[in-house]
Amino acid sequence: MTSQEIRQKFLDYFKSKEHLIVPSAPIVLKDDPTLMFSNSGMTQFKDFFLGYKTPTAPRIADTQKCLRVSGKHNDLDDVGRDTYHHTMFEMLGNWSFGDYFKKEAIAFAWELLTEVYGIPKENLYVTIFEGDASENLQRDQDAYDFWKSHISEDRIINGNKKDNFWEMGESGPCGPCSEIHIDLRTAEEKAAVPGISLVNQDHPQVVEVWNLVFMEFNRKADKSLEKLPAQHVDTGMGFERLCMALQGKSSNYDTDVFTPLISKVEELSGKKYTGILEDEKDIAIRVVVDHIRAVSFAIADGQLPSNGGAGYVIRRILRRGISYSYRFLGMKEPFLYKLVAVLQEQMGPFFPEIEKQGKLVAEVIKSEEDSFLKTIENGLIRVEKLIQQTIADNLKVLPSEEVFELYDTYGFPDDLTRIIAEEKGLTIDEKGFEAEMEKQKLRSKADSAQKVYDWVVLEEKPESFVGYDQIESETYITRYRKVENKDGEFYQVVLSSSPFYPEGGGQVGDKGVLENAAESFEVLETKKENGLIISLINGLPKDAGAVFYAKVNATDRKNSQANHSVTHLLHEALRDVLGTHVEQKGSYVGPDYLRFDFSHFNKMTEEEIALIEEKVNKKIKESIALQEFRSIPIKEALEKGAMALFGEKYGDNVRMIQFGSSKELCGGTHVKNTSEIGHFKITSEGSAAAGIRRIEAISGDKSEEYFKNLEKQIIELSQLLKSKDVVRSIEKLIEENTSLKSEVDALKKEKAKGEISDWKNAYEQKGNKQLLVKKTSLDAGSVKDIVFQLKREIPTSVTIILSDADGKPMITVGVSDDLAAEYQAGAIVKDLAKEIQGGGGGNPGFATAGGKNLDGLENAYQKALNI
Repeated sequence: MTSQEIRQKFLDYFKSKEHLIVPSAPIVLKDDPTLMFSNSGMTQFKDFFLGYKTPTAPRIADTQKCLRVSGKHNDLDDVGRDTYHHTMFEMLGNWSFGDYFKKEAIAFAWELLTEVYGIPKENLYVTIFEGDASENLQRDQDAYDFWKSHISEDRIINGNKKDNFWEMGESGPCGPCSEIHIDLRTAEEKAAVPGISLVNQDHPQVVEVWNLVFMEFNRKADKSLEKLPAQHVDTGMGFERLCMALQGKSSNYDTDVFTPLISKVEELSGKKYTGILEDEKDIAIRVVVDHIRAVSFAIADGQLPSNGGAGYVIRRILRRGISYSYRFLGMKEPFLYKLVAVLQEQMGPFFPEIEKQGKLVAEVIKSEEDSFLKTIENGLIRVEKLIQQTIADNLKVLPSEEVFELYDTYGFPDDLTRIIAEEKGLTIDEKGFEAEMEKQKLRSKADSAQKVYDWVVLEEKPESFVGYDQIESETYITRYRKVENKDGEFYQVVLSSSPFYPEGGGQVGDKGVLENAAESFEVLETKKENGLIISLINGLPKDAGAVFYAKVNATDRKNSQANHSVTHLLHEALRDVLGTHVEQKGSYVGPDYLRFDFSHFNKMTEEEIALIEEKVNKKIKESIALQEFRSIPIKEALEKGAMALFGEKYGDNVRMIQFGSSKELCGGTHVKNTSEIGHFKITSEGSAAAGIRRIEAISGDKSEEYFKNLEKQIIELSQLLKSKDVVRSIEKLIEENTSLKSEVDALKKEKAKGEISDWKNAYEQKGNKQLLVKKTSLDAGSVKDIVFQLKREIPTSVTIILSDADGKPMITVGVSDDLAAEYQAGAIVKDLAKEIQGGGGGNPGFATAGGKNLDGLENAYQKALNI
C-alpha cells in the first residue's frame, strides 16, 4: 500500500462516518500568540474546543502539516539520529465537537486499523490514563471498559500523566488520552521479550501509532484545571509511522514518504544510503530529507527564513541541513533546492500550495544555501586564525568567548568549530561555551518575559467589533486580566463593543483611549487571541463594571486605513506591470508607512517603479468608492475574482474588499473612497529574500510631508550653491572633487615613495632579525602597501608602523616569510594593541589593529622597540 493510498483510505473512512473532510491549515500560525507553528492536528480547532467559535461541523477529519521544533514539543535534536523523529510530519486526525466521545472514538480507531488497514490485532496494545492524585484526577475507567470489548485486558496498560494526559502547551485544552501502540518486531523477538514491557520505552519497533485524546479540561494560567463547556474528541495518528507499519519497514525513512527524496540525495551527492543509525553519512541524509520538507512547506505557507521569530526557526532548520550535508556529504555547493521538485511530485496532489509555490520555494532555499555556505567559508578563515592564535599563545583550548562569537555573531556552527579544533589537537572550552549560551538565553528570556494572569470574567456575553463603521463606542468591560513584563504592570481588557481594530492582515492594531467621567486609560495596543479582541491598557479601572467610551486614535486610524487600501491598489498595479506571477508574500500597514513583499525574481527598474506609482495615483484620482462584502461565501468571492493569499486561513464566509477592478479577501480597515488616500509614493524597492521583492511606500499625510521636505531641501541646496540649476551645480562639484582627489592621491604616492626610501635604510639588526619601528601620519592604505613591499624586499625583517591618521591610532605589522616560523604578526599586533585600547588581527605575515587611545601610541612605540 503506497503512502498516498494510506492517506486516502483514512480520509475516505471518516467521510463514510459522516465527517467533514477539511484541508490542512497552514504550518505557520499567524493568529495565535501562544504558538509559532501548528504542532498538532488540533491547533486549527483550538477555538472550537475553547468555545470561542462554532465548529463548521460536529465531526471533522483531515491530514494536518505539523512542525515541532520549539517550546515543549521540540524534536529537532533527535531528527536524523533515530528512525522516527521528524521536524515536519503529517498528523491524520478525526474530531468530535460535542458529538461522539470515548466509545465511538475507540470503535472508529479499532475498525480502521484492524479491518481497513488489516493490522493484526495481536500486534496492538493500548494505554489508558491511570489517574493522578496530585490533581485529583481519577482513572479513565470509561476508556478501559470500552477497550475491553475490542482487545484482551492483558493488552490494556495503565499510563501515567506524562504519557496519558495530553496538553497542548503551558495552558489550553487538555484531557486524558488513550494511545495505540504497534509491535513491529519479528515473531522470534516477540517470543523472547513481551511487547507489553516495551510500550513507551522508546523502542524503535514498538511505537505509538495513534493517540485518542478526550478533551474534558482547560489548563488555566495558574495551572489549575477547569471543565470545558462540552466534551470533545481529538485524535492524532502519525502518518509517517503508520506508513512504516503498513509497508513493513523498520524505519520511517525506508517508506515511500522519504525514499524518493533519499534517492535524489544519493544521485546529487554520490553517497549511498545504508540506513545505519550511527553512520554520520546516513544521519546527514536523514537530516536533509526531513528538513527539506519542513522548510519547503513553511516557505510555501508564507514564512520566509529570517533573523527573528518563526523565520529564525525556519532558517535554523535549513542551516542545520546545510551544515550536515557540508560536513558529512561533502556538498560544498547549493543542492537542497533541487529536492523541491521531488517534493512537489510527491505531495502536490494533496497539498496544492507546494505545487503552486515550488519555484519560489526553490529560489528561496538556493539563496539561503548560497548565503550560509559563504558564512561557512568565511567562518573557516576565522576559525583558522583563532586556532593559529591559540597555538601561538601555547594553549590547547579555544576560548569560549571567541567560539561563541563565531556562533552567535557570524552564524558559524559550533560543532564544526569542534571538529576543526580536534583535527589540530585542540578542544573548545565546553563549560565556558555553555555558560555563554545560557547567558544569551537569559538575556532573551528577560527581554521577552511576560507573566499573564487568568481572566476575570465580569459577564459571559459575545463581544462585537464595530470598528468598520465607527471609531467611538459606548461599551463596558466583559473580562480583564493582569499582564506583567519588563515595562511594568498592565491590563488586557475585552470590551462588549469594541471599535479598536486588532492587529492582523499586516495592519497594526488600533490605539486610543478608554474613558468615562471618573477615569481615563490609554489603549496601548489591540490584538486578537482565540477569537477575542484584546486591548492593552495602562491600569485597572476602580469600577471595572462601569460604562466607558472607547475612542480610537482618529489620525492613526485614518493614515493606517489609507495605507491599507493603497496596498490593494499597489498589488493590482504590480500584477499589471510585472505579470500575474506577482503574489503578496507579506505586508506591514501602519500609520507612518507601508511595506509590501511580493514574489518577483528581478530588481524593479526605475521605469517600472514610475509606472506603478502612476497607475496607483490614477486610481486614487478616479475617486473609486469602496465596495465591501462583509460576509460572503468564500466560493462566491473567488468566483468574483477576489485574490486569496497562500498561508492564510479562511472560513466558509469571508470579507471581500473591492475598489473597481481590485478585489481581495481582507479583514482590515479601509477608506470609503480612494480619493481619501491623497497621494502614493514609493520610497524604496529592494530584496527581502530570494524571489521576494520589498516595496516601502507612503500615502496621505506622510506623502504630503515627504514632498514638502523635498521642496525645502531643494530650496536650501539652491541657496547654498547660489544657483537655480541645482543638478548642474552638484555635477560641477563632483567633477572638481574627483580632480582634487586625484591630486591628493598623487601627493600621497610621492610622500610614500620618500618614506620607503628612508625606511629601507632604517632597519636595525636585533638578534636574528632586522627590525623597523616607525611613526607616521600616512593613511592606512599607504601604510599597508609600504609594509607589504618592505616585507618582500627586506629579508629576515619585522616591520612595525604606528600611524596617526586623522586622530585614529593604527598599528601595522609585517613579518618576512623567512621569519614566519619564529614571529607571528597577529600575536605582535595583539600585544601592542593593548596600549591603544584596541584590537585587530591578520595572518602570520601581516596584521593590523586600530584603537581608541591615541596617547597610547608612544607606549606601543617603546614596547615595539624591544621586540
